[in-house]
Amino acid sequence: MRPSDLPQVRALQLFESMSGSNFEALVQAAYLQTFPAQLELIAEGDPADFLYIVIEGCVELYARSNGREATMAMVRPVGTFILAAVLKDAAYLMSARTGQRSKILLIPSENIREAFQKDEAFARAIVGELASCYRGVVKEHKDLKLRTAVERLANRLLRYHKDQGETGFIELPHDKRTLASVLGMTPENLSRAFNTLKPYGVEVDGGTIRLTDLKALETLAKPNPLIDDRGT
Repeated sequence: MRPSDLPQVRALQLFESMSGSNFEALVQAAYLQTFPAQLELIAEGDPADFLYIVIEGCVELYARSNGREATMAMVRPVGTFILAAVLKDAAYLMSARTGQRSKILLIPSENIREAFQKDEAFARAIVGELASCYRGVVKEHKDLKLRTAVERLANRLLRYHKDQGETGFIELPHDKRTLASVLGMTPENLSRAFNTLKPYGVEVDGGTIRLTDLKALETLAKPNPLIDDRGT
């Protein structure tokens, strides 16, 4: 890793409280690399050799079974993935590929486990990261179990709208096929859901969405902080 990259890595929540010596030992074994879009990073079933941290760009986590494929999550900066597999020295449960050009920090698993044992501050940060990931999975599960497809789409559009500055317009962060998979739908069901939302002020033009009646959309969506708040 280049010395100029160290401040950016040190500022990450996982590492900011580590002792200087333990951080130096950890990053000596790390790699900070830029990958092109649609590059396969890991395959489910393989041993967890590295912890991955997305610094820039986006990574899609997905899984396959019985001829079917589903997007499990989209990881954006600054986010980790495969942390539980690294700590347990277990196989990856998901595959991962870059959704766009991405800068990713790779740290060998054995170095993560060694630092976890030696550095209490790092161990606490790891536990906090795992707790956040677990709560995120529970919220996603509630979203899938407790909402209809139309409600899931409506709430996701409201989330994107908030993330993008609440201007009345949304640029979908990924293609519609990926969005459908994230929301647990087929592309055909997603298209029908968008049509259902037309009376609620949702206008679709390719990857650009215009929201003309936020009050009506929110009334339909019924956003719930115990599902939709990603910060708690």
